[in-house]
Amino acid sequence: MNTDIQKTTNGDDSSQRGRALLLLREMILRGDFQPGERLSELSLVARLSISRTPIRLALERLAHEGLVEASSSGGFVAREFTIEDVWDAIEVRGVLEGTAARLAAERLEDASEVERLRSYRNEMVSIQELSLDTLNRFLELNDAFHAELVRLAKSPMLAWTLERVTSLPFGAPGSLVFTHSQLPAAVAIMKVGHDQHQSIVEAIENRQGTRAEAIAREHARLSRRTIELALSDTHMKSCMPWGTLIRQ
Repeated sequence: MNTDIQKTTNGDDSSQRGRALLLLREMILRGDFQPGERLSELSLVARLSISRTPIRLALERLAHEGLVEASSSGGFVAREFTIEDVWDAIEVRGVLEGTAARLAAERLEDASEVERLRSYRNEMVSIQELSLDTLNRFLELNDAFHAELVRLAKSPMLAWTLERVTSLPFGAPGSLVFTHSQLPAAVAIMKVGHDQHQSIVEAIENRQGTRAEAIAREHARLSRRTIELALSDTHMKSCMPWGTLIRQ
């Protein structure tokens, strides 16, 4: 095959896979499928106007993320999560990020290694209010802070394990930023989060592994508090991007 044609074909395939993944993830989080409903590749091909192979690859990726699961009869079905699943995911993330913070403190070789972590925290603090204009940047910074924390742990195995937990829609550190930005207690929640970020940075910088671990675990529990507040309000629950997946 001509090289130019090969590049074009590969580019089209990649674009189709990406589009299928984005559309299917959005449909699942929006509640377009009932829990246990079989996701027929052929019907999705017609519905999304995307060929079958990209659809299948997207479903495999979503299974890896935990949004769908393989069916015993073949193919994939939509998943449902209990509120206990959500609490467990947050608790496990807290344990893993706590371990990451402790290892970061214990394996720190030079104080300058913490500068990037501190800069992410400082820029988040500079964002006084979450709005349509600032939300994306805040999410990027929050994700960067947590990724940098894991990098400082210098443990590929820990990073691999944590990736499995955070692939769940409610397991990622920034999965609730949009929700808590709309809560009446948004300012207080943000302040607690900022203070915890700062304490984690200082504990790592001072090589206080036990303290860093405890604060990082408590920081993860802030997500649980946010969910509890959101679930207590019908409107707020509907604002959660994955609220339709939870069975209470």
